[in-house]
Amino acid sequence: MTDSAAVFRRQMIVEEACVMERKTYMEKLRSAERYVVAFVRWGLLAALTGLVGGGVGTLFHKAVEYATAVRIAHSWILYLLPVGGLVIVGLYHLFKTPENFGTNQILDAIRSEKKVPLALAPLIFISTVITHLCGGSAGREGAALQLGGTIGSQIGGLFLDEKNQHILIMCGMSAVFAALFGTPLTATFFAMEVISIGVIYYAGLVPCIISSLTAYGVSVFFGAEPVRFSLTHVPSPTIGSIFQVIGLSALCALLSIVFCLAMHKTHHYLQKWIPNGYLRAFCGGAAIILLTLLLGTNAYNGAGMDVITAATGGSARPEAFALKILFTAVTIGAGFKGGEIVPTFFIGSTFGCVAGSLLGLDPGFAAAVGLIALFCGVVNSPIASIILSIELFGAQGLILFAIACGVSFMLSGYYGLYSSQKIMYSKLRAEYINIHAK
Repeated sequence: MTDSAAVFRRQMIVEEACVMERKTYMEKLRSAERYVVAFVRWGLLAALTGLVGGGVGTLFHKAVEYATAVRIAHSWILYLLPVGGLVIVGLYHLFKTPENFGTNQILDAIRSEKKVPLALAPLIFISTVITHLCGGSAGREGAALQLGGTIGSQIGGLFLDEKNQHILIMCGMSAVFAALFGTPLTATFFAMEVISIGVIYYAGLVPCIISSLTAYGVSVFFGAEPVRFSLTHVPSPTIGSIFQVIGLSALCALLSIVFCLAMHKTHHYLQKWIPNGYLRAFCGGAAIILLTLLLGTNAYNGAGMDVITAATGGSARPEAFALKILFTAVTIGAGFKGGEIVPTFFIGSTFGCVAGSLLGLDPGFAAAVGLIALFCGVVNSPIASIILSIELFGAQGLILFAIACGVSFMLSGYYGLYSSQKIMYSKLRAEYINIHAK
């Protein structure tokens, strides 16, 4: 090869290398552009979902608070509970929405191509307010997840394909949950974690946190008070306190199974024994009235936030947790609407206050541990539960709360409040199982 040929060959090699380098550079630019565009798109859609979810969630928060205040001021409203049940069933029939359409269907919609009907949002809003107004035992988060899921689904249907709509459903759940409870980080991870245990939908992390923070900001702007509890004593993580927390958490895990079974079995048998929805709701309302009169207290009607506050302050009746299970199972099983999470807070805090004090823990701190441990046991979401402990009680007892969540999660087995929840991996070994929660 002549010198000129060799020089030419080297030039060709250099030019080819430059071309390849330019192509690689352009591909990197296009890849970076796609990430930036996706970030901006998800940021805008998540913020929009957060604004709508925050507004709806704040309005719902105010409506439930007002309904509760009216019921407390006028105790005779309790006697309208059977009528309220008839109205709820009638509304669902009027809008041709199945009575049992709820949180389970929202979770199913995230994993499938199922649609969330637009009518679900006003139905769950009105029905939950009626339940609280008339004295049914229920919480707010069931409505939060269903309201948020509906909002996210509808916004997603306007801008996204069916596959990506699922992320906006999670954003909607995060938004309304954050607006109602004032716990934006818990709302973020709960929406991502509760669907399939063992698999977290990390694609939803940025959108969900934007949505939940936006909704939280909206709720604070309009004066919604975040849920917070003050603890007078938080023990250090010593060997003694660790074993005390382990013991209480193990008991809470057992209680979570009892609570889940009570909810599922009551619903099943009420549907079997009283197939007519109108009659079932009427009878369930009458049963709640009778139980309230027999006990001579309305402590178990509504959400019971005052009882939770008292428990974290170190005071609770020993039978309170069992009675709240009974009231909630009858209310939800009969067809009234609401959620199970605030009743879970009630049950866990009152049980923890009593059982924890017997184990040597401070009653108020034990109530907090019971609340977090039972929540973790019934929703199978340990990460969200740990974050919840920080947002509700502060970070001082984080190590003990984390231990409580771990113990409760492991010992609660495969039971859960939501039967559509998937348990993807075993709690006992590194094994893929892919089963539904019991």
